[in-house]
Amino acid sequence: MLVSDFHYDLPEELIAQHPPAVRGASRMMTLSRATGEFADKQFSDLPQLLEPGDLLILNDSRVLPARLYATRSGLRIQPNSPPPTGQVEVLLTQRLAGEHNDWAALVKPAKKVQPGETLYFHATNLGAPCPDSGTWEGAPQLLTATITSAGELGERTLRFSPVADFHAILDRIGHMPLPPYIHRDKNTPDTPEDRDRYQTVYSRERGSSAAPTAGLHFTPEILTALQQRGVEVQTLTLHVGLGTFQPVRAERTEDIRLHAEPYTLPAATAAAINAARTEGRRILAVGTTTTRTLEHIARQPGPIAAHSGSTSLFLSPGLNEDFLLVQGLLTNFHLPSSTLLMLVSAFAGTEAVLRAYAHAVAARYRFFSYGDCMLVL
Repeated sequence: MLVSDFHYDLPEELIAQHPPAVRGASRMMTLSRATGEFADKQFSDLPQLLEPGDLLILNDSRVLPARLYATRSGLRIQPNSPPPTGQVEVLLTQRLAGEHNDWAALVKPAKKVQPGETLYFHATNLGAPCPDSGTWEGAPQLLTATITSAGELGERTLRFSPVADFHAILDRIGHMPLPPYIHRDKNTPDTPEDRDRYQTVYSRERGSSAAPTAGLHFTPEILTALQQRGVEVQTLTLHVGLGTFQPVRAERTEDIRLHAEPYTLPAATAAAINAARTEGRRILAVGTTTTRTLEHIARQPGPIAAHSGSTSLFLSPGLNEDFLLVQGLLTNFHLPSSTLLMLVSAFAGTEAVLRAYAHAVAARYRFFSYGDCMLVL
């Protein structure tokens, strides 16, 4: 199929720039896989739309404040002057295995930042002046990193110098990696609201460079109501990485290749999946990240058991469209011609999904990460 087969027209004003004032106060469209019929609901209706005995699986990955700003070695400016225009934006996308603190990252501007160069990360706001020393190299350096390799399209590998608590420093100087369609002031890449709301209430395992956004709607009260309804709730972890930030460049879906992302399936969730399958109970995934992980696991040889691994599984109509585990999907509304929209189309049918999206546009649903959601059963 052509990537353009998954295009739809979306007015820019429907792209949600902020979450709803109250977490969980989102609209939710329901879509039937069997009939293609859809209906307008509220996310608060979710417990009553599921059945006792359903197994609902969440992705508990925690978003890192992965957007950092650095200066290059040798950059000297006048004391108390505005931030240098040569500042480098670094987006950490995945911690790499090994003895060093190495990270895959996207860097802008990429052409000027080549292997061998050192980047300096300071405890400064984007709008803060240069320290009195007159050199950013003389400012308190909380982190330094050397570029060890370069790839295409701004991909770089950074090796950070050893520090006592890397993540504590990251929490101090990093910013939430909001997607580019969410606009913030250039000197304020995120807000206190973003720090709270671009994170699920059940996030635990830090490592993602983007939120598993279908989970942003959940509140502790909704989770309690689901359990009181008799819905079993379990978690797995998939850390969202580079693939989320790379646009689709292929013209045909069969030419698309996704970056691998690491996941962990806990023992309790593996046992719950096996029990649900044996007992004929439905398994529902919250988000495309959970769906990809479960479907990857279902395609591995042997029984389902606790383990860690990585997946680059691409689900799309005409390719991988047989879902072996997932029987229901809660998901947000995705970008036109995106791999996430292709996954939903493989699950529910391209024609039905695009019809539902046309209704969502006409009914003024809010789209993308901070937007409304869809329940496909």
